Amino acid sequence: MSMRLQVRHVTGYRYDSEVVSSYNEARVVPHTGAAQLTLSSVLVTRPDARQQKYWDYWGTQVNVFDIHLPHVELEVTCTSVVDTADAASPGDPSWDVLAGAADRHVELLRPSVRTAADEGLSAVAAELSGSPYQVVRGVTELVRERVAYVPGSTGVATSAVEAFQLGQGVCQDIAHVTLALLRTAGVPARYVSGYLHPSVEPERGETVAGESHAWVEVWLGDWWGFDPTNGIPAGERHVVVARGRDYTDVPPLKGVYAGGGAQTLGVSVEVTRLS
Repeated sequence: MSMRLQVRHVTGYRYDSEVVSSYNEARVVPHTGAAQLTLSSVLVTRPDARQQKYWDYWGTQVNVFDIHLPHVELEVTCTSVVDTADAASPGDPSWDVLAGAADRHVELLRPSVRTAADEGLSAVAAELSGSPYQVVRGVTELVRERVAYVPGSTGVATSAVEAFQLGQGVCQDIAHVTLALLRTAGVPARYVSGYLHPSVEPERGETVAGESHAWVEVWLGDWWGFDPTNGIPAGERHVVVARGRDYTDVPPLKGVYAGGGAQTLGVSVEVTRLS
């Protein structure tokens, strides 16, 4: 099955005092690839700013803009229409095949800022056995048993080790723990950010509160997506925006600003199934 989804993602900042200027990068435009087609995407900033775009090292579209008018609020709204596809079937190559692809995927086998494993995680990974696909399933089942989904229990800087020791986290943490174990076990794996329609069977034309989401893709002869938070393959309810080694490669909005003092962040996501 496939779906046509509209996603409206609004990010707003309010500052304690006037910001004189700001320089920003937004990674909010959905990806176009073999299993997903972005039909339209419009990004609007308030205050209005001229935008430029480029594709980063990992293939994510980045919209760059700077603002040089004094402002106490910044709002970034991206509205996109995307065709998504049903979940693909995973491959199950031999370990020799994965070893032969190690040079090509070396950056996705090495630990990253948020996915470095300690002795505890390494010991857990060493106990895994079977074919690459069996190891992937073993990791995802283990993580669902050991790391509970608890909103607000961690922050954006939480590492895989910290979340595993805590035994809880959000989708970002669950993805990081999964990546740490997979990479330690020798399976190339990457972090995916995007959106998830919360309904298993979405009604056409109904707009619902969606959510930014994170999951993983593993290389099993080809890339295969799996959502360890929900224990399901990534499919038609998932909208891919960005990929990388971990969250530090894919933040939806980041930048620097002069003035302003402290800031307050607000985010909302609305998802509508069009067809």
